[in-house]
Amino acid sequence: MDVHSSSTSDVLDRLAALTERPEILSQVVFVAITLLGMVGGLVGSWANAPSWLIWGCYGAAYVFGGWYGFKESIEAFREPAIEIDFLMIVAALGALYIGAPFEGAMLLFLFSLSGVLEEYAIGRSRSAIKSLVEMRPESAQVLDDGEETETPIDDVEIGDVFVVRPGDRIPLDGVVESGESTVDQSSLTGESVPVPKEPGEEIFSGTINETGSLEVRVTREPDESALSRLIRMVEEAQEQRAPTQQLLDRLEQPYVLGVFTMTALAIAVPMVLMSRPFEPTFYRAMTLMVAASPCAIIISTPAAVLSAIAAGGRQGLLFKGGEHIETAGNTDAIAFDKTGTLTEGNTRLTELHARDGVLMSTDGGVESGEFGDSTRSSNLLTENRLLALAAAVQSRSEHHLAEATVEAAEARSIEIPDADNFEAVVGKGVQATVEGRTIHIGNPRYVKTVLDDHPIDGLETGLSAVRDLEQDGETSVLVVGEVDGRLSVLGWLAFTDTIRPDARETVEQLRRRGVEQIVMLTGDNERVARHIAEQLGIDEVYSELLPDEKIDHIEALQERHEAVAMVGDGVNDAPALATADISIGMGGAGTDVALETADIVLMSDNLSRLPYAFALSRKARRTLHVNFAIAFGAIAIMLTAILTTGIPLPLAVVGHEGSTVLVSLNGLRLLRFDD
Repeated sequence: MDVHSSSTSDVLDRLAALTERPEILSQVVFVAITLLGMVGGLVGSWANAPSWLIWGCYGAAYVFGGWYGFKESIEAFREPAIEIDFLMIVAALGALYIGAPFEGAMLLFLFSLSGVLEEYAIGRSRSAIKSLVEMRPESAQVLDDGEETETPIDDVEIGDVFVVRPGDRIPLDGVVESGESTVDQSSLTGESVPVPKEPGEEIFSGTINETGSLEVRVTREPDESALSRLIRMVEEAQEQRAPTQQLLDRLEQPYVLGVFTMTALAIAVPMVLMSRPFEPTFYRAMTLMVAASPCAIIISTPAAVLSAIAAGGRQGLLFKGGEHIETAGNTDAIAFDKTGTLTEGNTRLTELHARDGVLMSTDGGVESGEFGDSTRSSNLLTENRLLALAAAVQSRSEHHLAEATVEAAEARSIEIPDADNFEAVVGKGVQATVEGRTIHIGNPRYVKTVLDDHPIDGLETGLSAVRDLEQDGETSVLVVGEVDGRLSVLGWLAFTDTIRPDARETVEQLRRRGVEQIVMLTGDNERVARHIAEQLGIDEVYSELLPDEKIDHIEALQERHEAVAMVGDGVNDAPALATADISIGMGGAGTDVALETADIVLMSDNLSRLPYAFALSRKARRTLHVNFAIAFGAIAIMLTAILTTGIPLPLAVVGHEGSTVLVSLNGLRLLRFDD
């Protein structure tokens, strides 16, 4: 990102933080009046001004400085509860009572000022994501009988076609109908390089068309676009409280009551047991109350967590709650699914072999010559016909191998017969009735379990071929069908998948960032899995797993490690993702399942963002530790000083409010995190 765009973004963020949260403007005005009243009262006292002027200034400072705290206290009493705001008001009124109006006014000024800064910090982290709403245009150029009509977004329907020209921001999610271009998706996915788009490619609202004109068919309602779902989920994530924050929320009430009890004892004990005078004793008690107030502690967590969520959103990462920010920072073991995660998922059919000498009748009604066969009654099985039968069965499946089989048949312009009675055995294979005969397609485990009771001609030949192909790192399956009333191996298919170009570098970065154990969990065969694992430098490989079997390995990792993450495509990995301490989904920009099931979503389908996610989480945890050190340290130092040597109330006020502002700004630094 260049300097100009970065500075422009900063300005927009600041404006958004104010305009989207108008109460901040009122608070700023109230803080300004409080400051003027405090200074006016002090200067008036020095200059021997009329008492009405002095007390008028202090009165304005007390009213405007305590207004929001008073409102919060009243609302808390209705629950009923006692909050920190009430502590500050009592302390300020106590200072006024003992003749120290300036100290009370300064307390209210700094307290209200810190409140504005806290609102700004939280508002800024929210606006960093909410501003995405403004990226979607209000209208689209919809094609109607060849003519373009400017149509409001809410009136565009699924199936409509709209036009986007170079430089236009895309208004709705859809699929490119015609045209070629590159699209800047950085606002949604964090990808720094524009993505080429051609007919059939998916396109997302809020992104920017760069070089060519496109005609796009709408596939989602405006409220269901990838951008809208992202915004909704981030808002929900920001409402979820992190574990540390939940703990602090539970402790706030007893802590506040404890401060009031301590203050009461600080007044009663010296006066009753030591016969100390009231005014200095009361003054010291008010100083203790201010110093012990936990404002900085309470704001420490949301300031850091919300900023981290916003920073992740800018980099194409969706953290679906503060809890996941903290958990990801503890991760020391990661389990990867293979297909679609470490590999690109664009599986291709690379080997196709019909077993020699297999003759198949075409009694099911296949026309003579359709598969390159020479007779109608008896045909020597060819590769084209084997592929047609396999594609007929696989056309009913959503498995990546099935899709590759159908694509290969279509690429050869082979007509695919109809299939009935489809059945799938998860993790093993499928079967269906094609041309009046049952065709089975599966791995060796499928043959050994589902077909174990049936003699199969050519089984050893088929298994030997599959083992040889797997030795070369290819995923292989057998095709078994009925021939003359007996089951026979018809042939075998082999597939390969491309390793993601950033997979090895991602594994190395994760290791450098402190991840101790990296594991692959896959349903693929052992040889293929180990072949890929060796290329990527993965520690452990568990292959030929059914979806529920992956759970056992996740639980075994959890016994040995503090926190275990699972990275998958969010479809067949759902049980393992749910079991892991932190689940990470791939390709959230276009995948509904990934958005719904994962704790963290890599919106750009880019593994290289994974190390950033863990680095951001660890930075957020370190920021929390620093914030707590500042907050508790300030309280400990001030209480020790008050109880030993004594410090004036203004110094306690500055220490208390200063630590609150400091932790807010420290948390806000995460917005700029870019590791």
